[in-house]
Amino acid sequence: MNALAADLLRWYDANARVLPWRSDPSPYRTWVSEVMLQQTQVETVVPYFERFMQRFPTLESLAKAEQAEVLQLWEGLGYYSRARNLHKAAQLVWQKHEGELPPTYTELRELPGVGRYIASAIASIAFQQPVPALDANCRRVYIRLLNLQMPLGTPDVEHTLWRYAQQLLPQERPGDFNQAVMELGERICKPKSPLCEQCPLQTTCLAFTQGTPSSLPKRQAKPPVPHYTVTAAVITQGELVLIAQRPPNGLLGGLWEFPGGKLEPEDSSLEDCLKREIREELGLEIVVENGFGVYRHAYTHFRITLHAFLCTLLPGQSTDNLSHVRWVLPAQLDEFAMGKVDRQIARRLQQSTLSLL
Repeated sequence: MNALAADLLRWYDANARVLPWRSDPSPYRTWVSEVMLQQTQVETVVPYFERFMQRFPTLESLAKAEQAEVLQLWEGLGYYSRARNLHKAAQLVWQKHEGELPPTYTELRELPGVGRYIASAIASIAFQQPVPALDANCRRVYIRLLNLQMPLGTPDVEHTLWRYAQQLLPQERPGDFNQAVMELGERICKPKSPLCEQCPLQTTCLAFTQGTPSSLPKRQAKPPVPHYTVTAAVITQGELVLIAQRPPNGLLGGLWEFPGGKLEPEDSSLEDCLKREIREELGLEIVVENGFGVYRHAYTHFRITLHAFLCTLLPGQSTDNLSHVRWVLPAQLDEFAMGKVDRQIARRLQQSTLSLL
């Protein structure tokens, strides 16, 4: 084992956090945790992981569940394609691998939603395969160790980092080593104001010795983040409200929403936009009444400002031929998985209903 790996593992043994997936690093639990941890902080993931394991303690229980229940448990964690792919992959493993996750990197890569990083993490942590795993934290650590001045995301940098990670990876405890690098990056080698005085790799870090850790990694200039104005219809009928299920793929796939859409240049007003969207999406004509709040949210690649309106159907309109909509009581909205903004609208609607009682 090389000296750097030995130093890092000693630090990890003394400082590793107690996390629910580390207490029982089975292949299934490791897989679920790594999927949840993609683009999400550890503190956020812990309660979601614990609830998920309570409901789906085994791969079999996940494979046999309905996607709607999986999405409902995932609500608030974001990046819902992760949940859909996790569920789909569990069904595939149950059908084709006798309910056991395959132990090799190559086989793991064949599962839906399992890319290079997750396959490496599962193979090394759960099966002790000597494969490096690079997440954002690992990349930052390795870039500072090497004092790489090239921007993140280029093919040359990626090739350099994976090759360097492979060189450092010990044959013994490869999973612990990968987790140690991740933990070091999150807790010590932070994006801003790294705690270099606490780092076990300080003397071997070229960025530290040359006084440049805070300036790394270099990043490519990002284009401006688009902003869209969006409308949503809270269509009521007596005590009931209409919700629609989004298509199974794409943004927020399979989740439920208050239907609506994006303001287009040809729309003369927010109300006209909403009428057009409901006509195009559902084939219904509506009366737009009072506003029901303005909601703002940032997604990965764009931001929205959503204007919600209370609406009713024009006489003679029917939803009987629409399989992807439901009329529900406000109290039932908790039974349907929703994105963050739609859940805010649902909460406001429920509170409004309670205030009338």
